[in-house]
Amino acid sequence: MSGPLTVIDLADLAATERLARRLAKALRPGDFIGLTGDLGAGKTTFARYVISAVSGRAEEVPSPTFNLVLVYAFPHLILWHVDLYRLRTPEEAYELGIDDALAEGVALVEWSERLGHFLPEDWLELRFEEAAGQTRRVHVRPHGRWIGRWRVLSDSL
Repeated sequence: MSGPLTVIDLADLAATERLARRLAKALRPGDFIGLTGDLGAGKTTFARYVISAVSGRAEEVPSPTFNLVLVYAFPHLILWHVDLYRLRTPEEAYELGIDDALAEGVALVEWSERLGHFLPEDWLELRFEEAAGQTRRVHVRPHGRWIGRWRVLSDSL
């Protein structure tokens, strides 16, 4: 089941960071956050802000495009930053250990649409797009148990 779509305009990087920090505070083990959008739309930047917010300090967060998976283990949460851009089939994703990510911590997945029918029932979808100038627009759609969680989280935006 999918919830209602929320559209958020992010005027600049500071607005993107604020949204990432709010989301980071709500994360818990088992969460799947899917980041979609064209190249350069802001997926990796958003992921960097989430990871830094979870760690409580600025983190060196390279794009996982070539590694496919980067794991960040913090005392209170393990974050798996996954990039599925180079995958040819959805089945290849499970060779990356996404099941382990969901069992141990949070999966923050760029190009999550490449999972196709393997997407979990409970996940938060953020689709980024470029708007005018430096503005980015993010379309947020909660799925499953994220519907209620997003409703509470979005009330504070």
